Amino acid sequence: MSSGQIPNWLMKRASLTPGRMALQFKEERYTFKQLYEWAYCTAGKLHAAGVGKGDLVAVLMKNCPLMVAVLHALQLAGCRTLLLNIRLTETELLFQLEDSGAMFLVADREQLIHHQGLIRNFGGKILPADELERMRPEEFRPVRQFSLDEVCTMMYTSGTTGFPKGVLQTYGNHWWSSIGSLVNLGLNGDDVWLASVPLFHISGFSILIRSVVYGIGVYLFEKFDEEAVNKVLVGGKATIISVVPTMLKRMVDALGGRSYSSALRAMLVGGGPVPPHLLEFCRSKGIPAFQTYGMTETCSQICTLSPDEGFRRIGSAGKPLFINEIRIDQNGREAGPLEKGEILVKGLNVAKGYWNRDEANRTSFSSDGWFHTGDVGYLDREGFLYVVDRKKDVIISGGENIYPAEIENILESHPKVREAAVVGVPDELWGEVPCAFYVADGTVSGDELALYCEGKLAHYKIPKRWIAIDKLPKNAANKKLRRKLREYLAMDQKDKQLR
Repeated sequence: MSSGQIPNWLMKRASLTPGRMALQFKEERYTFKQLYEWAYCTAGKLHAAGVGKGDLVAVLMKNCPLMVAVLHALQLAGCRTLLLNIRLTETELLFQLEDSGAMFLVADREQLIHHQGLIRNFGGKILPADELERMRPEEFRPVRQFSLDEVCTMMYTSGTTGFPKGVLQTYGNHWWSSIGSLVNLGLNGDDVWLASVPLFHISGFSILIRSVVYGIGVYLFEKFDEEAVNKVLVGGKATIISVVPTMLKRMVDALGGRSYSSALRAMLVGGGPVPPHLLEFCRSKGIPAFQTYGMTETCSQICTLSPDEGFRRIGSAGKPLFINEIRIDQNGREAGPLEKGEILVKGLNVAKGYWNRDEANRTSFSSDGWFHTGDVGYLDREGFLYVVDRKKDVIISGGENIYPAEIENILESHPKVREAAVVGVPDELWGEVPCAFYVADGTVSGDELALYCEGKLAHYKIPKRWIAIDKLPKNAANKKLRRKLREYLAMDQKDKQLR
């Protein structure tokens, strides 16, 4: 084995701790030995179906043990894996399949029934997961070592600002991501990572990699259910969980007077800025919620607020992990402490680039290894990162920068506001002013919300237009699509001009 290789992580883990619990799903439990044998058998079936080493195989499945076996099987078979989001439309799925050049598609039967156009229009071979399970395996030569520079997975960006791009993630990216998280969080012998986030997202997939690298179990959920998740955490059956802010809010709302077990040592909150009032509530309840910052291009976390700093730095995403660097860029100049600018990151967990996107690679990945995230943030005097907003979403009003997430955090702390999204609208005097879309429980007027913002926001940051809406537009990753709201406003303005 050369210095540019590591052992096949599941194969190695099965030989080190074969009897240790690897996976629990409902009442089903699998040891690392059982998971390896299942994955090995599945790889043989893939081989029998014509899948060969180096092929790009798309996976369209919901969270379940078979999906875990398929993902490890593809690595044993030496394939590259395209992870598809089951929440995408048929058009979006076909775009990713065609853009990536995937040759095979392993899919849940229900996904194929729901997306008949995939069967008609996909140019490769479709392998229904239930039929794959019934096939007879063929002998094949399993991959025993992974090359660190070899592409392991491809995941498409969420497309909040345009067409999605395929992110090329190597075995080395995933390996170093798991090592960076380990150095930060540490490891207990009884750790179990609860996975209720989708495995087709980097947050979910990275949990599987950490499991086999660390030798810890995964408590897997088919989908997020706050009551069921709370039951596991109150019962002390998991020690770490990854969530996004909306999941955290639903969990604490459903918790009531109960408390989580002392066994819970880390609740990692990523996927966007966390409202400060939500973190303050967690502190009051003793919930170990720590904000993280990462993305598909960084194979999950790039920095995380360590447990010992958790409640002293409300709103911070922490310092960069041991393997990472962060700097703040202001038009080519490195910003000083507390100065806002674009967040640039560097490290061995940063993806090698986008698939077939030369222009995006030139603008996003610098020759000296820095990745331009497109996010706005700042570092405090001690080097802790604070993420402010997306660069493209910044509202410039009278020369002042306004960050929508800051306003949204205030609005979402109102007892009647379930969620909010803020975008800029043209203004003759100021150039742009904020416009707030909000989903309310009950009735609350824009005037009431403007009054609520008084004293909490500078006057120029308070929205000048208020629009109550039944549901905010979101992408398949559950992220707010502010561009859709801007499109709505543009169409509304055009209709008024025509009238």
